[in-house]
Amino acid sequence: MLFKNITVLNEFLEIEQNRYVLITDDRISYIGKEPPAQSCGREYDGSGKLLMSGFFNAHGHSPMSLMRGYGENMSLQDWLNKKIFPFEDQLSGEAVYWATMLSMAESLRYGIVSTSDMYYFCEDMARAVIECGAKGNISRSIVNPMGAPVSELDSFREMESFYERFHNKADGRIKVDMSLHAEYTSNPETAKALAAYAKSLDDTIMHVHVSETRLEHEECRKRHGLTPAAYLEKMGIFDVPAIAAHCVYADDADLDIFKAKGVTVAANPVSNMKLASGICDVQRILDKGINLAVGTDSVASNNSLNFIEEMKVMAIGCKVRAQDPTAVTPQDAIRAATVGGAKAQGRSGSGVLKVGNKADLIVLDISAAHMNPVHDLVNNIVYSASGSDVIMTMVDGKVLYENGNYSTIDIEKTIDQAGKATQKILERL
Repeated sequence: MLFKNITVLNEFLEIEQNRYVLITDDRISYIGKEPPAQSCGREYDGSGKLLMSGFFNAHGHSPMSLMRGYGENMSLQDWLNKKIFPFEDQLSGEAVYWATMLSMAESLRYGIVSTSDMYYFCEDMARAVIECGAKGNISRSIVNPMGAPVSELDSFREMESFYERFHNKADGRIKVDMSLHAEYTSNPETAKALAAYAKSLDDTIMHVHVSETRLEHEECRKRHGLTPAAYLEKMGIFDVPAIAAHCVYADDADLDIFKAKGVTVAANPVSNMKLASGICDVQRILDKGINLAVGTDSVASNNSLNFIEEMKVMAIGCKVRAQDPTAVTPQDAIRAATVGGAKAQGRSGSGVLKVGNKADLIVLDISAAHMNPVHDLVNNIVYSASGSDVIMTMVDGKVLYENGNYSTIDIEKTIDQAGKATQKILERL
């Protein structure tokens, strides 16, 4: 496929106009001012369009799409105990498959090419991701609140089997991560056992909730005399590459741990604000030189997977927290949403528009009124654009979404089946 006369956001997050970009198989093979010497396949007129890296969602729970709008205007504990946990107890593999497919459709609509997911019924999730052509880092979340022996945990055996059967499947589009849900949902023996298993593998990433709420942060101090980050480091959880989701209450010592261990912080601004958990201090994370990524969390707490909205809220929320309008630049937000997330997922060669990189790309319509005039297009991408401006999403060189149409998803059937699965669960509650 050849994009011609298109504006691009290059690898340095600079704008270049009237470029030719050639996609060969799953890679970007040419970027230049002149047409390539050879090209084949479709030619795409890029007039009034912007080509850039797709987005990498560093923290999500895709099957929770069935719970969109189900529990609203509630405290976190009431939301979890009265709404979310009872609903999740009724989930089946088939329901999770359709819920994941629904989230993949929404993700592709909003330019998300890959998602780090933490949940269960992981094989059904992987099946949906593989079929739709997207990418996914999927982890079987380990919880053990009663402290049962690790050898008795079905979840642990499911995790091991899932890794053995699915890691790097679908030409590497599926990666199997490890996941300790959080410090407060397990005991030290479970954390140590998971850390040891992860270290025994040649290639995996840890995914864990960290200091999402003040209560979580302070209760961990009472239980262990340590912050969640310090506790997880002591258990060995950060001895492999890791994504620490939320980190709203992480202190300076915690950030020093993340920096020393190479941990990525995945900020989830919309979800954290909606649940009144707080605002992650993204500027401090950037100042420490920690890899920053962006997550949506689930649509049960976010209500959408609109990643451009997520970037904007992260940027302006941090300005409010810091009381500094210069905090978190548009470039910072875009970098976190693209290459920061790709790095967090272990997807080298993705996240920037560069020859030789994977063709995980999106096209934005920049001709609309709300995107003009253009004093600085990078500013407009973060502060003016809307998720609806994404008009094409490409993964590994294949167009999966374009102008309302999906090439791999039967969207009407997906919406129908997800609705039926939801209704069946509600009838049992």
